[in-house]
Amino acid sequence: MSEKDHKVSRRQFLSYTLTGVGGFMAAGILMPMVRFALDPALKAGAAGEGDMLYVCDVDELTDQPKKFPWKFEQVDSWYTSTVKSEAYIYLDGEDIVALSSICTHLGCTVSYEEAKKEFLCPCHGGRFEQDGKNIAGTPPTRPLDVFDVKVEEGKVYLGEKKRRG
Repeated sequence: MSEKDHKVSRRQFLSYTLTGVGGFMAAGILMPMVRFALDPALKAGAAGEGDMLYVCDVDELTDQPKKFPWKFEQVDSWYTSTVKSEAYIYLDGEDIVALSSICTHLGCTVSYEEAKKEFLCPCHGGRFEQDGKNIAGTPPTRPLDVFDVKVEEGKVYLGEKKRRG
């Protein structure tokens, strides 16, 4: 039989075969790398998302903001780290308010001045009222962020930080 009687020549057959084998080999090499890169994105929800973390007891709160620090484990793709955070928490009547200690201007840490009943940012003179609202004429253009608050059995738990204004 001659090559002309076949619909696929010997050269085409070898070309198709080598291309197919090469494709399978490339897929075998690339699939683990793609899986490794996409694995964190494929997991349902980020670690710690929606978690409420214990911060303090209700008995420790007053009508003046008080700073409460806490730590939690954060998983970023395949790297786990301990993150330190803090919030100013106080009683507003029957409600518990938890304000972020991070200035909304440039991210500096604010401090609470009890005599003035204001939060002050040392970086650029930013000022916030006791409820976290920014004072007009100072650099911050929006209020301090607030945390979701949950109280169970006399313990205060904080959740996700929410942007205001």
